[in-house]
Amino acid sequence: MSSNRRARTLRARLITEQVVLLAMVCLVIGVVTLVVLRAFLVAQLDRQLTDAGMRASDYVGRDQGPPRGRPPIDAPGQGPGTLNVLVYDGRVLDAKLQRTTGSRDDLPTALLPTLAALPVDGTVRERDLRGLGPYRLIATRAGPATVVTGLPMDSVDETLWTVGFVLGAVSLLGLTVAGVAGVVIVRRTLRPLDRMAETARRVAELPLDRGEVALPDRVEAADTDPRTEVGQVGSALNKMLGHVAGALAARHASETRVRQFVADASHELRTPLAAISGYAELARRQDDEVPAPIAHALSRVESEAARMTTLVEDLLLLARLDSGRPLFAEPVDLSRLVVDAVSDAQVAGPGHHWRLDLPADPVVVTGDEARLHQVVANLLANGRTHTPPGTTVTTGLSRTRDHVVLTVTDDGPGIPADLRGDVFERFVRGDGSRSRAAGGTGLGLAIVAAVLHAHGGSVTVDSEPGRTCLTVLLPAGPG
Repeated sequence: MSSNRRARTLRARLITEQVVLLAMVCLVIGVVTLVVLRAFLVAQLDRQLTDAGMRASDYVGRDQGPPRGRPPIDAPGQGPGTLNVLVYDGRVLDAKLQRTTGSRDDLPTALLPTLAALPVDGTVRERDLRGLGPYRLIATRAGPATVVTGLPMDSVDETLWTVGFVLGAVSLLGLTVAGVAGVVIVRRTLRPLDRMAETARRVAELPLDRGEVALPDRVEAADTDPRTEVGQVGSALNKMLGHVAGALAARHASETRVRQFVADASHELRTPLAAISGYAELARRQDDEVPAPIAHALSRVESEAARMTTLVEDLLLLARLDSGRPLFAEPVDLSRLVVDAVSDAQVAGPGHHWRLDLPADPVVVTGDEARLHQVVANLLANGRTHTPPGTTVTTGLSRTRDHVVLTVTDDGPGIPADLRGDVFERFVRGDGSRSRAAGGTGLGLAIVAAVLHAHGGSVTVDSEPGRTCLTVLLPAGPG
């Protein structure tokens, strides 16, 4: 499930976590502030209520008989919203609500039982009076009667809402400022990591798999301070690049020695192989009768010398290509070259079916004609050698805007899956499912890849049982 989640950068995560943390702090501060403020305002309201209740009970008086003519709402200090209920012997004698305009309204009858039942113990209680909202209420003795006094909670709620809105607006503004500042600070703080990533990106784009590779890129000294975490990463990256540069230099030196040895050995082997072939041919041409076993042995010597010569020539060509020796660059009519190569392949493999799929106009590329002919010949030889007789081999040629595309397709058994990624390596051959009756050195496709690389082209393989297609891309020459 984690692989399906959208990846976020470290910068975005830091900013998001910073804003979320600040939002939680603001939320906690706001909640605590509102809770404490409500407790303070309610306590203040309760003191006002207690004073109002005392004034109302004193105003009514403490007569032994039923109170007459002194309603508690007339007591001094009864502000707007105050309610007073006079209860005597379980009966409500007076129930009024002071309005802001100075007028007095009778309380709804439905509220009277609730107010009359309030315990007379001097404790402030909160009741939700339908139609009037929440009230803080207190019941006090006024002689034989009871006076219930109440103050509305509207002022407390309005204050809390106002403070809540102010805190929310200030918090939102603070989070916005903190987010913008966080973007600037985090971006500035992570700038050394961006420079390190750019250095690693430049190194990653270098062709490290072959040839001499120089790694001049290093993390700047300002980003390698070991006293900081970022500096430790930069220092470690520089050390790693140094080790990689040393390993690449050692690899290149080893490859150079091996390449030079192969080139020297191949060059030196050409002379004795030519002498062996010449002496074997000379011996067979003697006028004296040569016994059959000797004649057979001489023919085998000639055959193996020719095979060895081909191997030496292939190794010498690869060594020259590895050393970067430039090839000829001239216009090459690839259409005519393909026709000639297929004609030669038809003579060499009459048991196969050879087909051509060429455009009407000639296809021209710029390159070394001899080497390109060797590429096509090797591809056709690969199709002939590793497929049984009766296989159809189709050679196609086409041109796009930027490339010339050459394909060699056969309907043979296909290349085993475990070899498809290595077919262009040297001395790689197919297993027993692809016949090698005609022999081979395992260098044919390696030469194809090397020659095409020298021409700025490429070759790929797509194979499955019943179909194998080798596709060559070359830069398009003049039309």
